[in-house]
Amino acid sequence: MKICYLDCFSGVAGDMLLGALVDAGVDPALIREEIAKLSLDGVELHFEKCKRSGISGTNLTVEVAHDHSHRSLSKIEEIIGSSTLDAGVKERSIRIFRRLGEVEAAVHQMPIEKVHFHEVGALDAIVDIVGACVGFAALGIEKIYCSPLNLGSGTVKAAHGVMPVPAPATASLVKDVPTYADGPAVELTTPTGAAIVTTLAESFGAMPAMRIESVGYGAGDREFKGRANLTRVLVGEASSAPEATQIHVIEANVDDMSPEWVGYVRERLLEEGALDVTVMPVYMKKDRPGFTISVLARPEDRERLGDLLLTETTTIGIRSHTSERRVLERTSQPVETPYGTVSIKVASENGAVRNVAPEYEDCRRIARKKHVPFKEVWQQAQFAYMSLKTKS
Repeated sequence: MKICYLDCFSGVAGDMLLGALVDAGVDPALIREEIAKLSLDGVELHFEKCKRSGISGTNLTVEVAHDHSHRSLSKIEEIIGSSTLDAGVKERSIRIFRRLGEVEAAVHQMPIEKVHFHEVGALDAIVDIVGACVGFAALGIEKIYCSPLNLGSGTVKAAHGVMPVPAPATASLVKDVPTYADGPAVELTTPTGAAIVTTLAESFGAMPAMRIESVGYGAGDREFKGRANLTRVLVGEASSAPEATQIHVIEANVDDMSPEWVGYVRERLLEEGALDVTVMPVYMKKDRPGFTISVLARPEDRERLGDLLLTETTTIGIRSHTSERRVLERTSQPVETPYGTVSIKVASENGAVRNVAPEYEDCRRIARKKHVPFKEVWQQAQFAYMSLKTKS
């Protein structure tokens, strides 16, 4: 499956994202041909190679023959919907603008029908959004993943005056998305960029396991000292290790909680998406016996699982750190034993089997039902799997 990862280490704007897609291999002529289907008079697209902090990228400039006008959501949907663009491109583009409309309506406390876009409704933003959707389709990308968003800081001038960064629309768009502020005190993630990535991305966090085929850099207009003003796009095939390779380890030491609660807390953490939970006995200050609860979490689950630890235990603080892991691809294969069907967990890497193990719950269920030793069911399942491998 073809996927891409959006690396927003210096934020993301619509023009930077489209520039990155072109830099990754999308033909600029195709973008111009598809944008022409919108019948936007006086619009010209200029893609130019440039460098930001010594890294080569592509900068997009949208030139219009007249001032930007304000447009309603219904007008924008009409422009896109009445075009001869591919149906998938239309659907994605309209979905992005619909999300923007809902956010603007909430920010200004008005019905969505009365929302008139300013910056995001201008011709260049329509080009950015539709062009990005065309670019994703041209590269054959089926799923999009994104890094945490660098929002920037400071203030930005908008149609309604000076606004704090992130701008109100951006702040609403990135709810429940991992964000941070690093670098110059300017707006790094724009409403248009935030709308595109939060509408289309499957998840936010570390780069998924993939075989990278092409890399593209989209350049912003400014040159920052000590920071490359770029958005990076990595395109490739999803690899055989589907799980996160970067994880967060969240830990809490507890010495004043009933041990009876531990099982419940562990169950809750696993139900809420923890990759694993371990409990280790420790001796704490004043030689008090206690235990350490350690949670392995995906980057996007760190805050939620940390909150759960603080809520469900008596700890007054938690600690966390980032860790790298290597995982094997896991599949399941049923085998027939004299006692019934047992699933075999097969762990492999690049087609080579590394480990196999019968499914515990299957063996447990059969052993109790058939009144036979657990180890007998387990051994029969192992034997059945090895017999199949020998025959193949």
